[in-house]
Amino acid sequence: MKEFTGKVWVLGDDIDTDIIIPTEYLALPTIDDMKQYGFYPLRPELPSLIKEGDIIVAGKNFGCGSSREQAPEIIKALKISCVIAKSYARIFFRNSINNGLLLIENDQIQDAVKEGDTITVKLGQAIEAGGKEYPITSLPENLMEILDAGGLVKAMQKRNGILKED
Repeated sequence: MKEFTGKVWVLGDDIDTDIIIPTEYLALPTIDDMKQYGFYPLRPELPSLIKEGDIIVAGKNFGCGSSREQAPEIIKALKISCVIAKSYARIFFRNSINNGLLLIENDQIQDAVKEGDTITVKLGQAIEAGGKEYPITSLPENLMEILDAGGLVKAMQKRNGILKED
């Protein structure tokens, strides 16, 4: 069982891909160049405050808007361990899995935590916050294979025996 703990950053409902990475920064050469502008319209300071392993907790319809793949790539580049939201836009969910970003759906945790809290995620079991457990469901095995490999391309390379080492 995979388990991790992280500091919480709380965001609201309808965080769209234009908030995650505004259009004007998509012309930058790399995701690493873009990541400093993650969530810029909402909270310009957020990328400089996020530490490796932190967790975003959000409301409903996270990742709505355009289908740009840079949105989950930016979150992953910020070294967020996972996003927990009440619900996700469907295309963002799939883009996230394909890019190796773990998303967890839970409709209770956003109301149970405040920014700066520390929570523990036990994959496929529960989220521990404030002495309580909030159950979560397991992702299907094929999606976990993609996440564990670091994304769809790496999963297919691994499956086909051609994975290149970074």
